[in-house]
Amino acid sequence: MKKIVFLFFITISINFASSQNYVLQNEILVFGFETQNGKKMVLAKDKNDAYIIYRFGTKNKIELEFPSKNEDSWKKFEYSFYLRGGGIENEGMDLNYVKFSNGEYKYLIYDTYYSINNEKLLGIKITNLKSGEITDIVGKKGTRKGTLIDFRFNKLLKINDEIEE
Repeated sequence: MKKIVFLFFITISINFASSQNYVLQNEILVFGFETQNGKKMVLAKDKNDAYIIYRFGTKNKIELEFPSKNEDSWKKFEYSFYLRGGGIENEGMDLNYVKFSNGEYKYLIYDTYYSINNEKLLGIKITNLKSGEITDIVGKKGTRKGTLIDFRFNKLLKINDEIEE
């Protein structure tokens, strides 16, 4: 029995050590989700608003962290939104986007709702700025945490009136 308990704790320790921490102790999750292919996207901010950071990857490896925490990160992101109320009769919608560029790529994090078909979509569109090729990484329904809507009011990100999809 002691061997089984020991093996159990070793297994848990190995799994815990191999998983990445997408939100650090000094951070708050702003928005995040899992993708259709099992990856994870997190937009987090320091609890004192010192920085904002994007992290993407598998449970075992963060593949992209942008920008570094010591940069003036708030200026590297923009928020845009469009809100039309009125429900189905008015084809109401709530569109929320956070955009940033990194090297030759533009990233557009989206969280959208269309009342006409009660459709919620979330994900990341990555545009190769040289080729124009767009990759849409779709978020898995039911894994959404947090909200982008707070950027309408908290004045942490520049609000861009231009809506991109």
